[in-house]
Amino acid sequence: MLTSTTASLWGVMTAVGLRGMQSNEGVGREFEFIIAAVVGGCLLTGGYGSVIGAAFGAMIIGMAQIGIIDSGWDSNWVYFFEGVVLVTAVMLNTAIRRRAEKAR
Repeated sequence: MLTSTTASLWGVMTAVGLRGMQSNEGVGREFEFIIAAVVGGCLLTGGYGSVIGAAFGAMIIGMAQIGIIDSGWDSNWVYFFEGVVLVTAVMLNTAIRRRAEKAR
């Protein structure tokens, strides 16, 4: 609740400071948001995850996007990297979950 309250206050302060807002910001980027959450440790099946992990995943995805574009590569490589990261994160999360269930 504290996170959502802080986010709402931050959004209001930003809208007031900029004297406007754009309602369609982030539309079409849902895939990136899901990848950031999964990289941060959220399970696709639900029930586990943290805000700190999701923020960590968002930083990794953001740095990779900026790095790929700034290095002069074709921007389509960003999508390839995001797909590879998603598959790797899902496989790693599944392996860790299975190992934790066996240990119980």
